[in-house]
Amino acid sequence: MTARTPDSARDIPEATVARLPVYLRALTGLADDGTTTCSSEELAAAAGVNSAKLRKDLSYLGSYGTRGVGYDVEYLRYQIAREIGVTQDWPVVIVGIGNLGHALANYSGFRSRGFRVVALLDADPSRHTEVVAGLEVRSFDDLESIVAEHDVSIGVIATPAVAAQDVADRMVATGITSILNFAPTVLSVPDGVDVRKVDLSIELQILAYHEQRKAVAPASEVVS
Repeated sequence: MTARTPDSARDIPEATVARLPVYLRALTGLADDGTTTCSSEELAAAAGVNSAKLRKDLSYLGSYGTRGVGYDVEYLRYQIAREIGVTQDWPVVIVGIGNLGHALANYSGFRSRGFRVVALLDADPSRHTEVVAGLEVRSFDDLESIVAEHDVSIGVIATPAVAAQDVADRMVATGITSILNFAPTVLSVPDGVDVRKVDLSIELQILAYHEQRKAVAPASEVVS
């Protein structure tokens, strides 16, 4: 069994990078069920992809499988976690502590997946007395000092759309280089800053499209 280190690995396609956390989650589920080894078919089924795509994706990381045996679940889980950078503790700051911000702050999955929320910030002074998930909501004006104190490189924006660009600009100015944006707007950021956008309404609209097609399909089928 051989493996490339992240430093020597070739560039991984963005589509593969997007699937690595899915494989990691599937491997975690298998490990929790007591599975120690699995085939590519078993892992692909757990991840919801086809086995050929999974093998192609894992080939970018190295060779972690053993012919006739399959994958060592714990070893492969560690290698994927290392590749995507979640074997270390990433400090995260969340800006915008409305209903969505509350939900994100209380999400237990952050800690178990390598992320530690170090601060909750809001521009509304009336929220600064609140304690959410054990953290006191602080003023947005504290962003610079918090980023410097905790060496934060990842920020989460859960503000209304009208405020999101200003928040992003301030985050970038403080040295944050990765942003997860839940605000329903497109952010403009300089080169070197990565933005991932999560728009729940768009996802629901996509589901509505598929539901509509299901509903009209029988009526469109004409028997000659």
